[in-house]
Amino acid sequence: MKPILAPLALLLVAAAPAPDRSIAQVESDLAAGRTTSVALVQHYLARIAAVDKAGPKLNAVLALNPHALADAAHSDALRKAGHVRGPLEGVPILIKDNIDSADPIPTTAGSLALAGNVTHRDAPLMARLRAAGAILIGKTNLSEWANMRSPHSTSGWTGVAGLTRNPYILDRSACGSSSGTGSAIAAGLAVAGIGTETDGSVTCPASVAALVGLKPTVGLVSRTHVVPISHSQDTAGPMTTSVADTAALLTVLAGTDSADAATAEADAHKQDYRKALDAGALKGARIGVLRWAIGDEPGTAKVFEAALAELKAAGAILVDVKKPADHDKMGDYEQAILITELKQDLNAYLASTPSNVTVRDMASLIAFNRAHADKELPWFGQEFFEQAQASKGYDDPDYKKAASEARRLAGVDGIDKMLADDHLDALVAPTGGPSWRSDLVAGDHFVGGGAGNYPAVAGYPHLTVPMGQVHELPVGLSFIGAKWAEAKLIALGYAYEQATHARRLPKYLPAPETPKP
Repeated sequence: MKPILAPLALLLVAAAPAPDRSIAQVESDLAAGRTTSVALVQHYLARIAAVDKAGPKLNAVLALNPHALADAAHSDALRKAGHVRGPLEGVPILIKDNIDSADPIPTTAGSLALAGNVTHRDAPLMARLRAAGAILIGKTNLSEWANMRSPHSTSGWTGVAGLTRNPYILDRSACGSSSGTGSAIAAGLAVAGIGTETDGSVTCPASVAALVGLKPTVGLVSRTHVVPISHSQDTAGPMTTSVADTAALLTVLAGTDSADAATAEADAHKQDYRKALDAGALKGARIGVLRWAIGDEPGTAKVFEAALAELKAAGAILVDVKKPADHDKMGDYEQAILITELKQDLNAYLASTPSNVTVRDMASLIAFNRAHADKELPWFGQEFFEQAQASKGYDDPDYKKAASEARRLAGVDGIDKMLADDHLDALVAPTGGPSWRSDLVAGDHFVGGGAGNYPAVAGYPHLTVPMGQVHELPVGLSFIGAKWAEAKLIALGYAYEQATHARRLPKYLPAPETPKP
């Protein structure tokens, strides 16, 4: 691709944080003729060149879509002819590189094993975005295989593209596995983005990048043609700079897919989530406070207490909620589920890839990584892959017990009971602590608490909204609710967002230890 701006102009683009552009603002500007989709795509391509590849070098965008400008020109022509396909007409977006698109770019999941995986097919969620008029400008970096290769992994690192950096403090983790989407949208490299989550992979990178991130109810959004980990927990979700944009994206994404049995009820539950945006939604709302999920990071605790005061000032009734019984057992059950389903689900995806992809199952993937250990295994191993390969399948009594017990602990005796016991509308907790320093040698070392494993294991919705900063690093506030309760969480999150406006633009700061000139 030819440079769009001269080098000096690129430096000027990188020098200042880009103000957030909402979907509504972009659509208004396009409708009024104040801009075009082509101009928007050129703008974001220039920012990617300046911020992601030159300036701070976030390394958030893994691949650009060579069709983006042509798709934008087509959108402009349709609009000029009086035809607007949907609420995202002409809006540039980014998606995580584990989601198939029909464009001539591979879906790699960050692995060199899938470097040739040009599927020429849209995942249904991508087809929905395209039908609504969205312009795909590229795919984002991630934690390789969505952070399910090794317990010693470093979030945001892939064999294909290396390490994604956090735009707030550049040596801090972008979290995972949707690290690239989080850093890219925070840095203004597209209007909005899509991530995927099995446990924390939308909400954590959104939290550490001061974004709104939503992990929907499992089954509200199709997973077909998305590189999988677990059909019990996988879902895609929006990552945006505002609750309104998350509501707009979810409205497009939600719906039944005949190829994904989990989505059978989606059409019955989906709605126009934009109608849930209510700045007064907190008045009289009963909110359960999960103080046991604060963690031991003092800055997070302080910001969380301030958030609780804001909720109360907005009219919410706060109720402290006890930690559920057998809380500590849930993680072991979850791991057993993920290990078993990883082999089965990933084998099915690999078998569907083009014939030029030589890695066709878990066994050949493990062998590929060993053969290319210098590039794929330089920092951490593939222990989870090896455990998955040794797993015994869905008839294994241990798997059956784990699946049953995990759902009970997280759902019926977890979120459902916490909500019912005190007649609550939602639960709140810190999404996590501030980001930690990326460490390719020792791997991730998460800071702070959070309760995201409950909605992850239960398959229930989880919304994170910017809550504040700890030493210039963002932290998010989690709203957790019952199955299919997306509209309620969006309403509550929107009311909190409008009362606080806690999101701050990134400053691309060096490590605090860096000597000042």
